[in-house]
Amino acid sequence: MDEGKPTGPKPKWWSRPATGPAPLAPEPAPAADGPAPVADAPAAPTTGAPAPTVPEVPGPRTPGAARPLHEPDEYGTPPYGGPGPWAPAPPVQHPAATPAHGTPAPPAYATHTAHPAPTTHAAAPGTPPPWQTYDPWAAGSAGQPLIRTVPGTSGIVPAAGRPGGRRGSLLVGAVLLALVAGAVGGGVGAYVERNGGLTTVHLPQADGVPAGRAPDSVAGIAASALPGVVTLHVSGAEESGTGTGFVLDDQGHILTNNHVVAPAGPSGDITVTFSGGESAVAEVVGKDSGYDLAVVKVSGVSGLTPLTLGNSDDVEVGDPVVAIGAPYDLSNTVTSGIISAKQRPITSGGEEAGATDVSYVDALQTDAPINPGNSGGPLLDARAQVIGINSAIRAADTGSSGSGAQAGSIGLGFAIPINQGKRVAEELINTGKATHPVIGVTLDMEYLGDGAKVNTRGEGGSAAVTEGGPGDLAGIRPGDVITAVDGVRVHNGEELIVKIRAHRPGDRLGLKLTRGGKELSMTLTLGSVTGT
Repeated sequence: MDEGKPTGPKPKWWSRPATGPAPLAPEPAPAADGPAPVADAPAAPTTGAPAPTVPEVPGPRTPGAARPLHEPDEYGTPPYGGPGPWAPAPPVQHPAATPAHGTPAPPAYATHTAHPAPTTHAAAPGTPPPWQTYDPWAAGSAGQPLIRTVPGTSGIVPAAGRPGGRRGSLLVGAVLLALVAGAVGGGVGAYVERNGGLTTVHLPQADGVPAGRAPDSVAGIAASALPGVVTLHVSGAEESGTGTGFVLDDQGHILTNNHVVAPAGPSGDITVTFSGGESAVAEVVGKDSGYDLAVVKVSGVSGLTPLTLGNSDDVEVGDPVVAIGAPYDLSNTVTSGIISAKQRPITSGGEEAGATDVSYVDALQTDAPINPGNSGGPLLDARAQVIGINSAIRAADTGSSGSGAQAGSIGLGFAIPINQGKRVAEELINTGKATHPVIGVTLDMEYLGDGAKVNTRGEGGSAAVTEGGPGDLAGIRPGDVITAVDGVRVHNGEELIVKIRAHRPGDRLGLKLTRGGKELSMTLTLGSVTGT
């Protein structure tokens, strides 16, 4: 095709410029209108090497002269640095370098700069012309690594591959880093959640307290008394209930309130549970509604811990006390307080009209929390001795103090003095019945004046003062108003009954009364009747 032509291969417009030595292009002849401009040629080599050649400018030739189609490009714009035709951009391809007539293919030039400076002076010997410093296909040439210039550095740094490949490597590395970080973070988070931190925290703590407590402390009193306190679960044909009791002796006698065992009736069940969890069936030995006390007994139980009974007459206001019971069936509940008052006249029961189960108590008042379920439990002094039987509270909702009130404690609790409880318990154990002291008169419970007025007529038209009774023998007459017992003022008939019940039959009482506007004093000996 091009063979046999003396001038060698004809340059194609997409060909790679030759880089080896070649004959200089013929000197163009002067044009008719003046000398034609030529491209700047590099200076002659100073080392004796052949000077680089300027490629022949393709295009039509004028006979006798070769004139370029445009002015020389002083900036050496690649890939057409020298004068030549403004051809369209080459297609995206890279033709293989074919030797011309056996001439070795020139080595590829891979170095380039982002913005080559215009060539305005002679190049150093062996330096290729500007249009030979750029190869648009260099990045894809086999065996020709991409070379890039790093701003701010003095050298040329080889890249790791194609830009796309580098971005892919960075992406893969970022994904791997995220996975590793997530795994490490998850492990650290799980450890922190389980152990509360990356480091072990040890909080300061006080040294241990020696085992045991002082006997007169609340803890010491509770530890001593709890083994002797029991919880009673009572069920009958119509109702059931829960209360408290405490062991009186090693025979199995347990003291509690009458209103605790009353729901069982004549054929109900009573179960006693000890503080250690053991349970036993109990039977009623005796009960008395007037004192609101009852004694039950368990059989076949060993290792009982009877509580020591104290002396309620020695109690002073302000003395510390501890109450133990099962409020709302919470067994072994311990509360503490003080004695708030003594000789509080309290009546309970008798909610229904004509009821005979009214109890009259000359009670000990305490602010130790007492709630429904505490009934029948012990009130203990600082020596862990029983000084009272918890029986009633003043309820905030109704203002009542009976066992039927279901309000919580407001700090007004009442206990039967143990001196009275001891006497009644002994009678119930020994005889099954308790005796009540009496003065043998009928009182006017509707009287609104100050004091307890003796009625003018008894029930059913009988005499208001029993003939031959304690009152008759002492000189009491119908219509008298009793104002004090043993020097303590009484303001109504209930208070007089409470003061009398606080004594034993046969005790002597000193009374003050008024009759016809005159004050009188007298002494009488209490009589006795059997309670119910």
